[in-house]
Amino acid sequence: MAQEEKKEEKEGYKFTVVKQIENTSVKDQYRSGTCWSFSSNSLLESELIRMGKGEVDLSEMYIVRRSYEDKEKDFVHMHGNLNFGGGGALNDILNVIDSYGLMPEEAYQGLTLGEEKHIHGEMDGALKAYVDDIIKNRNKKLSPVWFKGFEGLMDAYLGEVPEEFDYKGKKYTARSFADELGLKSDDYVMVSSYTHHPFYEKFILEVPDNWSWGEVYNVQMDDLTAIINNAIDNGYTVAWAGDVSEKGFSWSNGVAVVPEADIANMSDLERTKWEDMSQREKNAQLYSFEKPLPEKEITQEMRQKAFDNYTTTDDHGMHIVGTAKDQNGKLYFITKNSWNAKGNDYEGYMYMSEAFVKYKTMSMMLHKDALPKDLKMKLNIK
Repeated sequence: MAQEEKKEEKEGYKFTVVKQIENTSVKDQYRSGTCWSFSSNSLLESELIRMGKGEVDLSEMYIVRRSYEDKEKDFVHMHGNLNFGGGGALNDILNVIDSYGLMPEEAYQGLTLGEEKHIHGEMDGALKAYVDDIIKNRNKKLSPVWFKGFEGLMDAYLGEVPEEFDYKGKKYTARSFADELGLKSDDYVMVSSYTHHPFYEKFILEVPDNWSWGEVYNVQMDDLTAIINNAIDNGYTVAWAGDVSEKGFSWSNGVAVVPEADIANMSDLERTKWEDMSQREKNAQLYSFEKPLPEKEITQEMRQKAFDNYTTTDDHGMHIVGTAKDQNGKLYFITKNSWNAKGNDYEGYMYMSEAFVKYKTMSMMLHKDALPKDLKMKLNIK
């Protein structure tokens, strides 16, 4: 009888946590383009824990609702020459705090009647159709109820916003709730890294979802990972916005890397075999995620080229909450996603390599005190 063949066991990625900052449970944005709200909310929830305020479940849809309203006004006033949709930027939550306040999830869930999860396709389409028609200006002037009509659509899809609500035995407004939490927009900064603007100065990040023209501090590429490491080391977390369209980003495997065949270290036979492979065969080896592989060395020039050529775009927002190392000692950033706690190997978390973060980060938001002291001084942040 033939001996039974043994199946080769895949090595896989084996992570050891270096440090992880306390954060709230993984949420599910489901079929809505609201990752920016989930990731920035998650950052503030960790901030509240750090500040000794306890665990608070903030309402993502309250931020979405208020941002949509402000975006609609700007869209109409700019005759439609503004990006309008469900997307947004990390700094949108800071604008909402300043203008309106915050609400807990229990006060404003923002769920369409009969739905258990967020499904925004019809809502996004209806809101866009409404504002498109408003700017046609069929009456040759705006009616006094044009904004009320928009609010009516938002009420229908997300529910009416309560003027007051009870939370833990006390009555609040959105304004008084935010004030009691003690979260201040001035305490948070945005950073990015591109060469088409001077380093260590502010600029408006030119991406479609930055509809409110939020400013970022421009730092060098290596500063990005230095900032994250310093933040985690000192008990802070980081909201992250970047591109997740690369083949090296695998949600099911819970890993984001920038793999590259190490041709220089191949034998002549291996190199010949590699060069004779089709691109499909190369991809199958590079992106199998069977074990950690060498990664590309990322440069500032590569970052800029990817931005300029639209191969790095503002796809997604997540929340960096810790650091870890793989079995080879390489550093990764533990990243909380908003695609439910199921469907990947780490119950809703990702492990992003340093190379991936350097290459694919578009912007980050964090408490100003989480910045390295020398960088904070260089940026003239008090």
